[in-house]
Amino acid sequence: MAEPSTFTALPVRLAVPEDGPALGELDRGTWSTLHEVMPRPQPPYQPFFDDRHRPQDVLVAEAVNPEGETVIAGYVRVVPPTPLACNAHVRQIQGLAVAGWARGRGVGRALIRAACGHARAEGANRITLRVLGHNSPARALYTSEGFAVEGVLRGEFFLTGRYVDDVLMGRPLSP
Repeated sequence: MAEPSTFTALPVRLAVPEDGPALGELDRGTWSTLHEVMPRPQPPYQPFFDDRHRPQDVLVAEAVNPEGETVIAGYVRVVPPTPLACNAHVRQIQGLAVAGWARGRGVGRALIRAACGHARAEGANRITLRVLGHNSPARALYTSEGFAVEGVLRGEFFLTGRYVDDVLMGRPLSP
């Protein structure tokens, strides 16, 4: 792959079913206990999209390399946190990944902003997420985008030999 400086960011778009293989590859390529509590995926890999993980819930950021090839730089999944009518005003970020070569270039920030806009367009007035306590870069990004810590489940996960907090964050979505 070309050096990061040779890529140009494009607008964020809704995923399509054909993105599934590339998104699955991105997910596997970015897997880390910094942000993941599930074990590292092993072949045979599950499809990225299924009945619970639909293309219309995923926003994709792309980049074009000098050869004109469009590649996926990152994604965010935005879904209702529950199927309850009394919770229909809330959306939750349930997955965000940015390719290593695209980090530090505003892709994560663009995805967070697009997620908030997408949630607003669906009628939500609040958005939430969960982040591991030791994931300082993600927590800093979320805080800079208006998310506040609303709860901490201390020592909720045991990862790589230590207990890690599960941090609950949220923010209102102004019109």
